[in-house]
Formats: sequence, structure tokens, C-alpha cells
Amino acid sequence: MNQAQNLESQIQDAISDCYASPLKFVLTAFDWGGPELAKFQGPDDWQISLLEEIAQDVLNNRFDGATPVDPIQKAISSGHGIGKSAVVAWVILWIMSTRPMCKGTVTANTYTQLETKTWPELAKWHSRSINKHWFKLTTSKMSLTIRHVDYPTLWYATGQTCKEENSESFAGQHSVESTSFYVFDEASAIPDKIWEVAEGGLTDGEPMWFAFGNPTQNTGRFYDCFYHEKLSKRWDTKQIDSRDVRITNKKLLGQWVKDYGEDSDFVRVRIRGVFPRSGDHQFISMDSINESLGRELIKDRGAPIVVGVDVARFGSNNTVIFTRQGRDAKTFPIKKFNGLDTMQVAQEVANHINYYKPDNVFVDGGGVGGGVVDRLKQLGFRVTEVNSSSRAGKPREFGNLRAEMWNSGKKYLEQGCIGDDPDLVKGLRSVEYFFDAQNRLKLEGKEDMRTRGVESPDTTDAFMLTFAAPVAQRDIMSRRPKFAESGYDEFAM
Repeated sequence: MNQAQNLESQIQDAISDCYASPLKFVLTAFDWGGPELAKFQGPDDWQISLLEEIAQDVLNNRFDGATPVDPIQKAISSGHGIGKSAVVAWVILWIMSTRPMCKGTVTANTYTQLETKTWPELAKWHSRSINKHWFKLTTSKMSLTIRHVDYPTLWYATGQTCKEENSESFAGQHSVESTSFYVFDEASAIPDKIWEVAEGGLTDGEPMWFAFGNPTQNTGRFYDCFYHEKLSKRWDTKQIDSRDVRITNKKLLGQWVKDYGEDSDFVRVRIRGVFPRSGDHQFISMDSINESLGRELIKDRGAPIVVGVDVARFGSNNTVIFTRQGRDAKTFPIKKFNGLDTMQVAQEVANHINYYKPDNVFVDGGGVGGGVVDRLKQLGFRVTEVNSSSRAGKPREFGNLRAEMWNSGKKYLEQGCIGDDPDLVKGLRSVEYFFDAQNRLKLEGKEDMRTRGVESPDTTDAFMLTFAAPVAQRDIMSRRPKFAESGYDEFAM
């Protein structure tokens, strides 16, 4: 065996020894004593911790090359300057180097981020690796790939834009005998649709999914990795404070804390790696939501029972029937239906009215909702049709009725109780606001939310419909509502 062959054999042996240890790969593949890396003193403590956790997951899974194992899913939120992009590159190169015929997709919040930050970082570490000759990496505009030189169509990773219309590029990625992997950089702003499609690549082989980012938004799937009632159970999460990382500028970070305050959203997001209490344009804060969730239940038999019905317009949306009595939006079950036609929806609402005998029923009449209203009236029920885009009761303050209803709902959360329904909570924190040319409050529409990758807040809209108009206190003895006098406020203390 000549010298070149002997060296290649040594490299292959060294890399194969790293199959179950990405940290060992990082320490082996790069020359930490050389002039480029000596100043970094090796990986930081948080990087070591993450890589060791991945190694333990690999050992626990004991993938045999045929039987599918549970996905390895890691979500890391952090402040700025912690060396996140380096870890992204290390993880990609470790998987590519130790798992023959693996397939990967890498994305970021914008294609510019992917093209100018994520991929150049990968290229930098690839150029430093002892096995760089195994792979060809391309960085040309609109073509970001890393492929094995001998098996370019079977053993590769590609950089993809995260635009929702490109979601199919994340589908159909399978590697039955190896690893299918996804890496999301700046994951907080990646649309929900991309996350949903990527899940399809986790069904066979030894799948892995890594999400990194600054926690800029307290909505969306990156946030759900940490706090969603069900989804968070699938993810191992870390929140990294920039001040705990060796390479960060501690003086600058200290100045930021002094300027903005330790618990400001600026410091939470950019230093502490903690999600903000509210987004820049978030209408309802998480503090308000949490207070309502934790408030002791308030029952008032004299308060009106009000029902809101949000009728589904699209196949993936739900029709929701929401019931509230005064400050109690917790006791009554929230009814959700999918795929019902207008006649079926009308019958479900009729059954609900007959059972609970509400004092008023507000039905969103937009779209197909008008048919539900017509049918209920034909059956003899007294319901009120609501057009959310119509003129507000206070037109100088609110751009339309929807904004006015949501404002009333926001006020309600300061005094009333809500149940811990994931769809309700997600919808409450999802909607953003703005002021129009007349300085009137308006809320973004559902189309705008879909553009941001946020699901339609069906459950929350049904809740907000219960504030469409004042409903007077009921006569407890006769179970009939009193006349709603001018200025009546059901939330007056």
C-alpha cells in the first residue's frame, strides 16, 4: 500500500469511529491546533453538550440499517453570537461523513440567509475537514448542494428556500437504510407548512431534525417545539444565553442589558435566547393569556350564555362552536368539526342551542356562513349574523367589527377565565395588529396570516364572536334575558 492509500485508509478508519459521536468527529475532522482554529480553544461548552446528547440518542436508538427508529429532534433557541452556524455545519458534515447514502435538506428563514450565512459557513468547515475530498460542495446562486463525489444522486444534502410554495421540495425525502435529515437555520420564521411537510421524511431509517434560531416570534412551529402541549414532547430543547458562551462580546451584551433591561423582549430574544412576551405587532400578550388561564374560575348564573360560531371556509379549517357565560369561557366544551356542509353545521348548532339554551348566538355570516344562518332561521332559531368586516360600533376607534370584537376579547382576558385549549391559545397569540390611515385599530386578515405561515385561528375567532354585541344579564327565574340597556357592560366589576 502506497503512502496516499495508507493515509486514506487512516482517514476512513478515523471517520468511521465517529459514527456514534459527532463531538469526536468535530475533534477529529478539524485541526484545532492549527493556525485557523487555535484561537477558539475547541468547541464551546454548550456545543459539546448538544453533540454529546446527539451521541446518546444514536446509542439509544441502535439503528440496525433496516428497522426504523425514533427521530432525533433537537431545537435550540439562543441569543446572538454563540457559534450556532458552526454547529449547523458540524452536524451536516458529521451526518454526511458517517452515514452512506444519507439525504438531507437544509433551509433558513430567507434564501439570502441560506445563501450568504448558512452555506458559506458549511463551505468554510468543509474546506477545513480531513475528508473534504469525499464531497463536492457548490455555492452557486440558486444551487446549493453538497454531494458525495462517487454517489452524487444517492448521497447528498441540498439547500432549499423555505417559501411555502416550495414545500414540495421537502417532501418525499426517505433513506430507508440510512439517515434522512433536516436542518432549519433561523427556524423561528420558517412557515408552519414547511415543518408539516418535513415531518413526512421522518418515517423510516434513522431520521434526524435540527432547528436552530433566535426566538424572535412567540408563534409558529419553532415556538411549539418548546411550549406546545403535544408537539413539545417530540423535541429535546435548549435555550442558550449569549453571556454563557466563551466567544461573545460580554461588554456589549452588558450594555444592552443596561439599556433595555434584563426582562425586556430585546434582551430576552437577543441575549437570553428566550421567546418574547409579545411580538412586535402581537395584539394579545402571553402574560394576559397566561393570567386568564391561571385565574380562578368565576361562575355567575345571572350572566348571559353567549355562543359564537365560526364556519369553516376551507377544507383544512374547522367549524367551531364556542360557548361563554360572563367571565367563564372554560366550563363549556368547545365543539370543533371538519368537513361538514352548511346543512350539517346548522344541525350541530341547532342541537347546541336546544341543549344549552343560550341568550344569543352569533354566527360569522361571511363566506359559507350565510347559508348556516339562513338554515337556522328557517328552522325557527333566533341567531345573529355577524359580518366581521362591517362597520364597527365605534368607527372612530376600530377599522371594522372584527377589530372591535377582538379588543373586547382582549379586555375580557384581564378579568375572565379561558380553558387550556391549544388552538384557542395559539390563535390568541398569533394575530398581529396595525393602525390604518385614520389611526383606527385593525387586525391582519386570515390571508395575511397564511402568508406568514400561521394557521387560521378558527377557535379563537369563535370565542371573539361572543363579543359581537352586548347581551344583557338573564333573569335567573324565567331564564329570559333582560333588555340590554344603553351603556350596559357585562364585565363591570
